[in-house]
Amino acid sequence: MGVFQQPVKVRGMRISEDIEKRKGTILRIQRMSTEDGPGIRSTVFFKGCPLSCVWCHNPESISEKRQIHWVKSKCIGCLSCVPVCTAGALTATDDGIIINRAGCSLCDVCSQACPTTALAIYGEELGVDDLVRELLKDRMYFEKSGGGVTLSGGEPAMQPAFAKALLSSLKRHGVYTALDTCGQCSWETLEALLPHTDLVLYDLKEADSEKHRQFTGTTNARILENLKSLARFMWECGLPRKLWIRTPLIPDCTATAGNLKRIGEFIREHLGSLTGRWELCTFNNLCIDKYDGLGIDWGFRNCSLMSEAEANSLAAAAAGSGVDPGIIHISGPMSREVRSEA
Repeated sequence: MGVFQQPVKVRGMRISEDIEKRKGTILRIQRMSTEDGPGIRSTVFFKGCPLSCVWCHNPESISEKRQIHWVKSKCIGCLSCVPVCTAGALTATDDGIIINRAGCSLCDVCSQACPTTALAIYGEELGVDDLVRELLKDRMYFEKSGGGVTLSGGEPAMQPAFAKALLSSLKRHGVYTALDTCGQCSWETLEALLPHTDLVLYDLKEADSEKHRQFTGTTNARILENLKSLARFMWECGLPRKLWIRTPLIPDCTATAGNLKRIGEFIREHLGSLTGRWELCTFNNLCIDKYDGLGIDWGFRNCSLMSEAEANSLAAAAAGSGVDPGIIHISGPMSREVRSEA
């Protein structure tokens, strides 16, 4: 069991324990991660997210369905993919491969024929046992570094039965687990995952509800209420420092002193000593190829990385909210390629 030992009574929707439902659509496993919880971790990225953040750095995780993508920079022009496409959905042009996404059957034949992974399918259906077996290959790194496995996305709570079964199995193998969530789900769903979770990484992107709707497609009402419920749950279980808050610093969106001050005030008023870390995640533009590969325009492609001075200024604004400055950390790339902590 995880640190949340208190029995959980799930009201309303019951998360099925049926073995046939213990399958999920996974985007990828990122090994040797040091940014999704303590120590060296393997992060499992789930497919599907209830939010549509305009800056999303993992656009391939938003849809719960499998997707095909093509990366021009990886393509060598061999055209091995075109003749094997059974749906006739690929066309070779002077500018590269054009995909008829509506006609694509996602059969995966083209990506198997591609020698450079320029063509690939986002999303693979896996069973719990197979996924756990793969994750346990990294157990030595977890044990030596104090790391473990983090469920991220997308949003793990969108596949609740699979997420619960995966967390439960990992705990039975003695693995330290973390749940990275945006909080946009029912409290009953989130509550049912907690007994198998050692650490919660919770996103607080924007304090203003209307701006949150503009940036993500929904208000932050449920997210904040779930976080308050999570705090009450943690207080009852006596679990200090088992919560990390994450705030993305997005130019012209969330990266304002006013937003950080209001989020900090929420942390101080409702979370207190439960918060072991408030991570300010600087904007990065490394996802441009993902958008291009999916045939989606991205409004932030011309935005520059944040400078170290800008990041430190925002961290100071966050500290000005009255939270413990020791919990504030800056992560992510900066224009001087220097990582700094407030």
